[in-house]
Amino acid sequence: MGLEEPYGHGGRPIGMQKPRTLTAALTVFALALLSACGTEPGTGPGAGGDPDTPDLPVAGSHWTIAAVTVDGARSVAPPGARLEVEENGRAKGNTGCNSFGAAVAVNGDTLTVSTHEVTLIGCPADRDRFERAFLKAFTGKLEGKTREKGLTLTSPDGRKVLELVAEPGAPLVGTSWTVDALLSGETSASLPAGSEGKAKLAFGKDGRLSGSLGCNRVSAPATISGKTITLGAIATTRMICTGPQMELETKLYEALDGPLTYRLDHRTLTVTDVDGQGFTARAETFEG
Repeated sequence: MGLEEPYGHGGRPIGMQKPRTLTAALTVFALALLSACGTEPGTGPGAGGDPDTPDLPVAGSHWTIAAVTVDGARSVAPPGARLEVEENGRAKGNTGCNSFGAAVAVNGDTLTVSTHEVTLIGCPADRDRFERAFLKAFTGKLEGKTREKGLTLTSPDGRKVLELVAEPGAPLVGTSWTVDALLSGETSASLPAGSEGKAKLAFGKDGRLSGSLGCNRVSAPATISGKTITLGAIATTRMICTGPQMELETKLYEALDGPLTYRLDHRTLTVTDVDGQGFTARAETFEG
């Protein structure tokens, strides 16, 4: 089925609509981390470590977890396993099943990890085994060694090794974005049950927004200038889908009726309107 002429939900023609404008806003990554622990005071060169050894370049970094070795047993990470080290002495990420958080401190070439926080989603057996190995390895003192596009963290006794690969950020254009949460002010809510992974959006080099709102395919002219995107009239197909998918589609359709703000944060895209209503989306695939 091809795209129909632009129309509004409820069957009202869109006609010559006012352009929709998107500008930049702050992304909130919805993962609760511990607040009691932080970077240890006095860390860094000359503060209890070798003054000639610079700190590991990990603050503000993003990594794909490649593999973990514990007591000689190497486990390759499942898709989606990733680690981010924030500027404020926190680490967060995903084991390929559960999300995790931890307190970290850097002193020269040593990264000290303490106090894990992990969600409790049930994992398939293979992912559960990897998760257990990763959490066992990603704790205590770990000596870091940078390599081309990567980082290796090893315990002083050599029994635990983590292999990390630098994770590049996703560009706005050329990325397939999957909507993963709905926003209302500072509150992030899950998608309607049964609609997960259905809404996907992409900004093409041809100057168009395309994808799916959860049920119907969508297309609209998109002009990008700096951090501003202006959408023309939106055209969609007219399929009827399940209740959750239509519920998600209605919310997203309303969210695209600007003015809107957006911001890229590594591999997360956040879009909100003037009232703070909107959505977040994660990068699935991208060019470069």
